[in-house]
Amino acid sequence: MSETVIKCESVYKIFGENAKKMLEEANGNVDAKTFQEKGCIVGVNNASFEVAKGEMLVVMGLSGSGKSTLLRCISRLTDATGGKIFIEGQDLLELNNKELIDLRRNKMGMVFQSFALLPHKTVVENIAFPLQVKGTSTEDSISRAMEMVKLVGLDGRENYFPRELSGGQQQRVGIARSLAVEPDIWFLDEPFSALDPLIRKEMQDEFLRLQEKLQKTIMFITHDFDEALKLADRIAIMKDGIIEQLDTPANIVLNPATEYVRKFTEEVPREKVLVIEDVMDAPSKDNLGDLKVSKDEIIENVAEKILTQEKIVEVIDSNNNVVGSIKPSKIIDTVFGGRNNGS
Repeated sequence: MSETVIKCESVYKIFGENAKKMLEEANGNVDAKTFQEKGCIVGVNNASFEVAKGEMLVVMGLSGSGKSTLLRCISRLTDATGGKIFIEGQDLLELNNKELIDLRRNKMGMVFQSFALLPHKTVVENIAFPLQVKGTSTEDSISRAMEMVKLVGLDGRENYFPRELSGGQQQRVGIARSLAVEPDIWFLDEPFSALDPLIRKEMQDEFLRLQEKLQKTIMFITHDFDEALKLADRIAIMKDGIIEQLDTPANIVLNPATEYVRKFTEEVPREKVLVIEDVMDAPSKDNLGDLKVSKDEIIENVAEKILTQEKIVEVIDSNNNVVGSIKPSKIIDTVFGGRNNGS
């Protein structure tokens, strides 16, 4: 079992003068409408979950769902109204300012929608700045920053000032600055939202490549369900401050817990999201064909091969052991069975 890095126990964030008092009186049973009538806004409502070491948890929801507020509570940029938050076993709410600064400087990397780029420093200086704060030599920090400049596709612009960059380019500087420090825990709040679709896809791919190499513990906020499906180990879907479902992408697509979650998953092309293991049956001894497919293959990549078979296809693991079977009809059912389009 992987160790827990982030742990939230019944976290609430309520905005308003009497928030704490009202939360105590509510006894953990917070109704957003009642609170609103009394002048309080519920940002996060009873959030409990854990994030394991090396896991990428994507928190998604529409604007106003509470996803960014939750992230701000966990990085303690906002103080939670109630509940407990632990980072590597440390009670975050008990830390004093110095301890909090140390934790942020040495453990956490943050990328938010608006970047506080230093206007009088160039791109490369902005990226190198947090490394210099940590005591890295100028030469080493500039060298590392130049690697990051290439990574985010800003070659040739390393000596530009923020005012000379577009919004999307500024966002990439912020991403590069966060990556340069190589923190243990990354908090990313819609980091790719200002990028055009092609660059956004490249950054997502790059991000997955980096994560495979570095195995950081990541909380990533997005309102884009496709992005969540592509990046996440698990997804938390929020609505009105409440986590409606927290599960693997496959389970969210196959077994939505609420009507709200189901609406999110309706249009998802399942074959792009699910792997063979998600839909395979137990191993079969009857009517087997010669074709074998890996349990880790995305359905889209092998659907055509399977559909040309009349017999049952064996599913194997990385050691070529048979772990399941799949019928061509199961592929048809998976791809078309979940659609509400009458086809």
